[in-house]
Amino acid sequence: MVVVRRGGHSRLAALGAVAVLALAPALAGCSDDGSSSGGTDASTPPPGVTVGSPEPDDPVAAKAEITRNWTAFFDPKTPTAQKVKLLENGEQMQPVLAAFAGDKNAALTAAKVTGVEFTSATDANVTYDLLVGGAPALPGSQGTSILQNDTWKVSMKTLCGLVELSGVTVPGC
Repeated sequence: MVVVRRGGHSRLAALGAVAVLALAPALAGCSDDGSSSGGTDASTPPPGVTVGSPEPDDPVAAKAEITRNWTAFFDPKTPTAQKVKLLENGEQMQPVLAAFAGDKNAALTAAKVTGVEFTSATDANVTYDLLVGGAPALPGSQGTSILQNDTWKVSMKTLCGLVELSGVTVPGC
């Protein structure tokens, strides 16, 4: 879910969301199977995860990885091939990520993680500021991160929330 604060930032927030999602219609060719697996079957927990634990075995390292991966995912300088690895089910979203790479408005957008709270050993709530040209466009936004294939990734839920904010309906979101 994305939180938009009303007031002086609402127009900037809307413009920032549009800039980030200028190519969202390209998502129409992609679909999400609805799964958000941690990358393993239910009988085998990922390395570093204790079954039934409310957080990873090393929450400090996990928070650092989440912050690093979110920053890289929203950094316009990060190559698309790397962004695919940082997004839950990123392979199916590769065409969209490639389209964003060539968009001049997306080149102005970044994210700054301001908080991480684990909800399980493989899921976390992430508070972040979406920045456009270095200024907060969507401060205090809420997203989620998921441990998939031993990597903390930006969730499809978060990306879909941003797409929905743009007013575009996309199959799979």
